[in-house]
Amino acid sequence: MIVTSAVVSGLAGSASAACTEDELRIRGAFGEARFTVSVVDTVEERAQGLMFVEQMGRMEGMLFVYDRPQSVSFWMRNTLIPLDMVFIGADGIVSNIHSNAQPLDETPIYGGHAVQYVLEVNGGMADRLGLAAGDEVQHPSLGADAAWPCAEK
Repeated sequence: MIVTSAVVSGLAGSASAACTEDELRIRGAFGEARFTVSVVDTVEERAQGLMFVEQMGRMEGMLFVYDRPQSVSFWMRNTLIPLDMVFIGADGIVSNIHSNAQPLDETPIYGGHAVQYVLEVNGGMADRLGLAAGDEVQHPSLGADAAWPCAEK
């Protein structure tokens, strides 16, 4: 993964912006944050997730993409770093956040019943940035019907 610095800014700007596959944006009452992400969208990639990763850059993460909204649960088997899990609906709205999932814990973490995307970031990052349910996410995987769609090229 690529190391990048934190970007948090005010809400000023266009309603939509150009997007790239390796960047995810979240906006809410706190302002806006950008993460460099790896996208996992196959069964095999999602099963591997961030297992055995020993460190991740401050504003890096992994975006899990499902074909349709569904119930999702995660666990931390073979995951070596604490993670925040940001659960996102098909509309790109954050529905739930699980903070500081503990490394190697096999307790199921239920994300909700209509989740289509999950962003995993370093543990504690969601609280540090002020992320909350209701925040809007922007990424090309979300499509044109998202609450905060990517600008057309």
